[in-house]
Amino acid sequence: MRHLLAKLLGAGVALGAGFSLAASARADDTPLRFERDGVLVRSLSRSDLEAGCGVTRVEVADPYHGKAKTYLAFPLVCALELGFGKPIADYRGENLFLRARDGYTRPASGERLAEPGGWIAFADAGQADLGWEKIDRRQVDPGPFYLVWSGPGQGDPHRYPWPYQLVAIEIAPFEARYPHTIPSGVPKDSPAWIGFAVFRSECVACHAINGEGGTVGPELNLPLSIVEYRPAEQIKRFVRDPASFRYSSMPANPQLTPAQLDGLIAYFTAMQARKHDSRRALPAP
Repeated sequence: MRHLLAKLLGAGVALGAGFSLAASARADDTPLRFERDGVLVRSLSRSDLEAGCGVTRVEVADPYHGKAKTYLAFPLVCALELGFGKPIADYRGENLFLRARDGYTRPASGERLAEPGGWIAFADAGQADLGWEKIDRRQVDPGPFYLVWSGPGQGDPHRYPWPYQLVAIEIAPFEARYPHTIPSGVPKDSPAWIGFAVFRSECVACHAINGEGGTVGPELNLPLSIVEYRPAEQIKRFVRDPASFRYSSMPANPQLTPAQLDGLIAYFTAMQARKHDSRRALPAP
């Protein structure tokens, strides 16, 4: 599937000047927010993005739909430069968070988002009314924005972020935004740090540790750590193939090695001793 459209038009086909976003009457008008360290930098509507970046009809091999799809979209790099007011080269070394309206929050490096092939889709060109084909087991609307990728090898959502229902992009250090997910005090050569890297890349978009992270899936450390009520081997089997346990929206992770899965258990175990619950009232003196 990843190579289904390896020879796509370079990246897409720019639409003529006569195209107007007014044609997509049913599209969600929610603006896309650009933030730095929790502070709003700019909020851009679809018409703002059209004026600054133009509109492209782009074909992608969509990993969530499992087929070729055609979207109307803005170039990701252009949207980032318009939203943050700086050339993409200025934040290649930064960490960015891609936030969806349902609580999904995917971290991504500036280097990754600066790659050619990224697009912010705002309408499904295959739908007669330019609405959206429903996505996910929950059959949700992917709007207002859906980050898609058109290049060869970019259809793997484990390597490239494909967040739908995108509403905000924030520049912020991971450690500053989620300080209580760090296994502080654990030796750097410990398996727990291997597990932290797995949590950061594969889990934090949906799950939180100590209240920090995504909110689509359950919290994994409060009030009990997952290793306090689930056997380690069961956790590893579930992470690798959730559908073998129950039908859910959690993706399979066949790419994780035994060492990475062992590291994930070590990380959860380390964080069990590092609980930080800001929601629990302090005991009376």
